[in-house]
Amino acid sequence: RYAVGSEPWSALDEFKTMVRELHRAGIEVFLDVVFNHTAEFGESFLGPGFFSFKGLATETYYITKQGKFHDYTGCGNSVSLNNPIVAEWFHICIRYWVHEMGIDGFRFDLAAEMTRSQDGTPLDSPPAIERITKDPTLRDIKFIAEPWDAVGLYQVGKFPHFGHWGEWNGKYRDCVRKFIKGDQGTMGEFATRICGSADLYQNGRKPFHSINFIVAHDGFSLFDLVSYNEKHNQENGENNNDGEKHNNSWNCGLEGETGQNDINTLRHRQCKNFMVALMLSAGTPMILMGDEYCHSKGGNNNAWCQDQPKNYFHWNTSKAGHEMRRFMEKLI
Repeated sequence: RYAVGSEPWSALDEFKTMVRELHRAGIEVFLDVVFNHTAEFGESFLGPGFFSFKGLATETYYITKQGKFHDYTGCGNSVSLNNPIVAEWFHICIRYWVHEMGIDGFRFDLAAEMTRSQDGTPLDSPPAIERITKDPTLRDIKFIAEPWDAVGLYQVGKFPHFGHWGEWNGKYRDCVRKFIKGDQGTMGEFATRICGSADLYQNGRKPFHSINFIVAHDGFSLFDLVSYNEKHNQENGENNNDGEKHNNSWNCGLEGETGQNDINTLRHRQCKNFMVALMLSAGTPMILMGDEYCHSKGGNNNAWCQDQPKNYFHWNTSKAGHEMRRFMEKLI
C-alpha cells in the first residue's frame, strides 16, 4: 500500500525519490504530523492498545495524574511533549525527516496540546517548540500549527511562535464562511481577515504566517459547504454523533445533491466566491484537494475512516467540475 518495491527499505527509497523529483519541479513537501497523541488510547485500553510508550514509561510519555490519562486530544491520551525526554525524542524525529528524507516543512495536528506542561498547564514558551524552532539546522524549515486542541485551548494568533511559526487561521475560515453565505454584521471582520489579520499576526510575524483556508481535510469539502446545512455521517458508524456540528454552511436552498439547475448554478457561484476571497487575501492560501473540481463527500464531514471513492481524487469530472478547474487555473 505504501511502496511499489517489496524490500524492507523500499518505502524509504521511494519516498526520498518522490521528494527529490518534486523538488526538481519546484514543489516543496510538507508532512502533516501528529505528536499530540498516540494509538495507545487511555487507561481503558491496556490490552490491544498496549504498543510502545505504555510499556516504556507511561508517566514520562503521557500527561497523567494519579494514573489517569489527561485527554486533551479526544483520542484517550495526550503526549507529554515538554517532558525533557519526550522533547528530545520529538526533536530527533523532526531532524530525521528533514536531514534524511528532505522534508521542507510540517503541519502539526492539534498543536495547542504540544504547548502543555507535564501537568497539562499551557506554557508561554514550551521547551519542545522552542527546541526545534531554534535548532540552526532547521532554520529554513517551515512550521505550521493547528493552534487548538480538543478541549478548548484556542491559540489562533497566540501560539508560541518565536517569530517563526505559521498558524492555521481558524478565525479567517469562520469569518469568510459567514460573510460569503450572507450573515449580517461580518463585513468589518471580513475586511480585517482578507487584509492579513493584522490583529492576530504582529509582534515579529507577517501576513504570510496566517495560513488562510476555507475548508480542510477535517470537515466539509468546499462543494459540500454550499450543499449541506447539516452533516451526514451515518455511514461512519457513530449514529451521526461524530464530526463538527457548527459548520457555518448553507445548502443554497435544498439539502444535498440535486438536479435543479438554479441551485447548482448558485452553488458553483458560491464556490467561486470563496476561492476569489481566498486567493486574493493577504496571507498564505491553503486549498483542499478536490475543491478545484467541486469534489463532494456526500455531506460526510468526518470521512477519515472511509476508504472509498468519496475520499479519492477523481480524474474524470463533470462538465461543471471542468469549468471550476478552468476558473481556478485562471484565478491562480
